[in-house]
Amino acid sequence: MPKVEENIGNPLSPYAVTKYVNELYAGVYARSYGFKTIGLRYFNVFGKRQDPDGAYAAVIPKWTASLIKGEDVFINGDGETSRDFCFIENTVQMNILAATALEDAKDQVYNVAVGERTTLNMLYSYVQSSLAKNNVHNNKLPAYRDFRAGDVRHSQADISKAKNALGYLPEFKISEGNEQQCLGMSIF
Repeated sequence: MPKVEENIGNPLSPYAVTKYVNELYAGVYARSYGFKTIGLRYFNVFGKRQDPDGAYAAVIPKWTASLIKGEDVFINGDGETSRDFCFIENTVQMNILAATALEDAKDQVYNVAVGERTTLNMLYSYVQSSLAKNNVHNNKLPAYRDFRAGDVRHSQADISKAKNALGYLPEFKISEGNEQQCLGMSIF
């Protein structure tokens, strides 16, 4: 760690395999048809108006909605698992940079993240704090349960390639993005 674009690793889930296969397809199209591409590897994207109840709901809107409703929040494992959470505004910036990239930046894969790790315990605290700033107080402790099979213990992206080749500079860290996220949640 941090995860560099050139190191693929061993996919641990069907979802991870589909992401890798997409990159393989892009490479084949580039070689076969001269079709220039840019691959973007998104790391834990979150933002306003995310559905907390969907099948692929991200942890931040799910926890935010649960805390607003006074429900229990479950953490898989001991809470020290970490992720590189990326606010949607950073993702939009990167998508625009990729769409307008110069030729020498194409036929590459770039990480879309912040380049920092946040543990689930820290994240829980951030969500509680952001909600408190919006007059939603819930001091419940999270409920811990077994680790989920196939979960990666720690994830952090190296974003230096995106910075150097595309000028990517993530504006929102986890705390600022989370405050914006909480503003976008319906409290009533």
